[in-house]
Amino acid sequence: MAVYTHVSAEALAALLSRYDVGRLVSAKGIAEGVENSNYLVDTDRARFILTLYEKRVDAGDLPFFLALLDQLADAGLPVPRALRSLDGRQVQEVAGRPACLIEFLPGVSVTHPTPAQARAAGAAMGRMHTALADCTLDRPNSLGVDAWRPLLERCGRNLDAIDPTLYETLAAALDHVEPRWDRAAPRGVIHADLFPDNVLMLGDTVAGLIDFYFACTDVRLYDLAIMHSAWSFDATGGTHQAEVGRALLDGYSETHGLSATERAALPVLAMGACIRFALTRAWDWLNTPADALVTRKDPLAYTRRLTFYRDAGDALFA
Repeated sequence: MAVYTHVSAEALAALLSRYDVGRLVSAKGIAEGVENSNYLVDTDRARFILTLYEKRVDAGDLPFFLALLDQLADAGLPVPRALRSLDGRQVQEVAGRPACLIEFLPGVSVTHPTPAQARAAGAAMGRMHTALADCTLDRPNSLGVDAWRPLLERCGRNLDAIDPTLYETLAAALDHVEPRWDRAAPRGVIHADLFPDNVLMLGDTVAGLIDFYFACTDVRLYDLAIMHSAWSFDATGGTHQAEVGRALLDGYSETHGLSATERAALPVLAMGACIRFALTRAWDWLNTPADALVTRKDPLAYTRRLTFYRDAGDALFA
């Protein structure tokens, strides 16, 4: 989440008049994240999230995202639906951007997950994958394995302004991962970004799974690899928290299953996750507008994870 597009109080009040949600009391921009503009909106009846979709989110993909949220909510998963206006529309236009008014879910995103929280989050991902086993929705992953080398070349040697070895590190990692990527592995709709800040916790209970705007069709187990890379390291990527990683995998295994063959596939998938996030963070680092209210994220935190996965090998997930 972030704020790139500023919305006036008058525009917000006009938007809310299209819904049966009460009158505007307050609104506050949310700075976390890098993708869309987000506001916390309070009315005299309830609290909501207003999301304005910026350039990286294709408005043509919104029906996929919104149908996915509806399907997961119908299956009992704690996900926020986009509200329908009085005339039945989920997508509006605000400040020249497509926008949705979204249910607010209680809970907090934890900065330092405990093993118990990681286990609950892994179990939630397993339930999500189970609920989507027969999902007919489809959206290609625009940031999948085939996109990484082109993005590397678009960044080019500008990467070395972040770190003098960054280009060569990512190029070597791609040389290792690309020929080992199993394109025949089971596929399905995945979240593709289930970081701790996209899971709302109430104690050790998952209260919400949010921010599905990278959701796509890809190797199902890649979703778990992304999650492992996000949850089982400190923020710098320099310290691996083994007990958190094990708890995450155990929770997933309890609700979805995790075979020995799948565990053996995780090292390459985890390295791929590190390449993907190092590259997109680097791109954002090099290209984020100077006046954007947004927190840029360190790409080197993912090259450190990449080094760990490369050195740990198969034993980490056995």
